[in-house]
Amino acid sequence: MKLSLNVSLRQTLAPQLIQSLKLLQMPILRLEQTIRQELAINPMLEESETTEEEANQENNDELAEQTTDPEMEKIDWEDYLGDDMEYVPRSSREQGQEILDRGPVTEKTLYDHLSEQLSFARLSEEERALGDYIIGNIDERGYLCIDTDEMARELEFPIETVDKVLTLIQTFDPAGVGARSLRESLLIQLRERKEGGTLAARIVAEFLLQIAKSLGESVDNVQLAMAQIKQLNPQPASGLFSRAAMPVVPDLIVERIGDQFLVFHNDRNIPRLRVNQGYRNLLKRGNSTPKDTKEYVRGKLDQARWLLNAINQRRSTMIRVMEAVVEYQKEFFEKGTSYLKPLIMEQVADHVGMNVATISRVANDKYVQTPHGVFEIKYFFNAGVPQDSGEDLSKRMVKEKIEVLVQNEDTSKPLSDQEIFQKLSASGIQIARRTVSKYREEMNIRAARFRKRTDKP
Repeated sequence: MKLSLNVSLRQTLAPQLIQSLKLLQMPILRLEQTIRQELAINPMLEESETTEEEANQENNDELAEQTTDPEMEKIDWEDYLGDDMEYVPRSSREQGQEILDRGPVTEKTLYDHLSEQLSFARLSEEERALGDYIIGNIDERGYLCIDTDEMARELEFPIETVDKVLTLIQTFDPAGVGARSLRESLLIQLRERKEGGTLAARIVAEFLLQIAKSLGESVDNVQLAMAQIKQLNPQPASGLFSRAAMPVVPDLIVERIGDQFLVFHNDRNIPRLRVNQGYRNLLKRGNSTPKDTKEYVRGKLDQARWLLNAINQRRSTMIRVMEAVVEYQKEFFEKGTSYLKPLIMEQVADHVGMNVATISRVANDKYVQTPHGVFEIKYFFNAGVPQDSGEDLSKRMVKEKIEVLVQNEDTSKPLSDQEIFQKLSASGIQIARRTVSKYREEMNIRAARFRKRTDKP
């Protein structure tokens, strides 16, 4: 054993930045809970009933007072107790006015979840397009339902490139996604848990073949049997009596005022905060207060300042991001959901001068109230489907076109996926037939053979 000194460079996050990132990820309900918890444990914070102008005047009056302790006079209190010592909600709504849910809340699909992770990967444009194609062929169970050799031939990609991108996707969340068999999925999950060399991994990798041989069955049949066993519920009552769903409260409100769409932060239920005046006076005016007490109060003051800064920064960041979204999706806000345009997070990040990860934090688990209903912010981010005209069409609009085709079909001879693909191609939409099947399944539209009706009114 020995002691040694090492010099190294290491990037660390300041406590203020960590707190800002945590608050930015929180939906509005969790933010309110966090603030009220901080109010209960931090004596430097108090809920203010005064208006913003009155609070600013109180701050200016107190800053104008002279300190009596020579040691405390060395501190620039106007800088230390600056203008960030309060948080005043600025909602566009009156305190007693209810926010109405005007539309259904969209749900996040496996495709959306995987595509979001793919957007953060360092890939070329060709590899990113290949990754999007692979994700589009992953079914709702998480399995890849197309052979890689067939994919390489169809897309004219080297098989090595296909394997490379598939291996990357298999590292995405949830663990085991993108596997081509149950055996591969189990091995991926064990590898992600750092258990690749355990007994469980050996059983999956080596003894599935032995089980098949001893039973006189194929490996596929053994895997099918394991899948059947896996579907059995060891806890038969779990999930039957679920808790009530949490209400959806939008973090942002987009309202049309004249010819403009304005974005407001929905913080009407957030407490109006300020630093406790008595403790501030304790720091500013020197007296017989013990030094330890002043250090404790000063530490709590720093925590209060960080919290207030983080809340104000969160509000500013979310409004800036949503204003950029409104600018890109103006036709949606003017005319409705049929006019949603393709939009990726990188575009908004470049527009507002922020990191893509920051845009993702703003959009994650947060909702916005619009003139057309309440939507998850991620609803406005979707990749485009190319058209013959050269313009991209959003995937949600493609789904709407598929839904219209199915609604107007002859029920005695419903459209197959191939026929839907041909009709979309004839209208200039460049989409693969397998993608048509995937979109149809995501919309819970049954296959053609199940939609056929022979009865006539």
